[in-house]
Amino acid sequence: MKELKYSTEINAPRAHVWKTLWDDTTFRDWAGIIDEGTYIKGVLKEGTDVEFISSVNGYGVTSFVEKFTPDQVAFFRHKADTQESGAKSRDNEWTGTSERYELSERNGGTVLTFTTQVPPEQEQTFQDRLPKALARIKELAE
Repeated sequence: MKELKYSTEINAPRAHVWKTLWDDTTFRDWAGIIDEGTYIKGVLKEGTDVEFISSVNGYGVTSFVEKFTPDQVAFFRHKADTQESGAKSRDNEWTGTSERYELSERNGGTVLTFTTQVPPEQEQTFQDRLPKALARIKELAE
């Protein structure tokens, strides 16, 4: 797996950036840049499982919410790849990878750092799409 790490400075308080990340409407907006139609199924709470699913193709991943500290950090470990909106398993392309969102204060604003591991065959796609998704988060939050 290839680790990718990106960060962006956002002229908004951490609480507002956090809300932009995880509010259903804004999440669908920016996450749709990475994988069209992506939404979260489940409750974002430490110690629970959630599903990130594409409403367009029904593919997704079930993830364990390892850490979810509001306004600070969200850390997900991907446990299983799914299809048919989570109803069936599929090849374990993402199983064992993780995503981490960290927010820190800087000069009255927020630095959002996103770290993820991606399968080698998806590396170029994510190198193209992740910076666009971060730019959209910045735009939505500011």
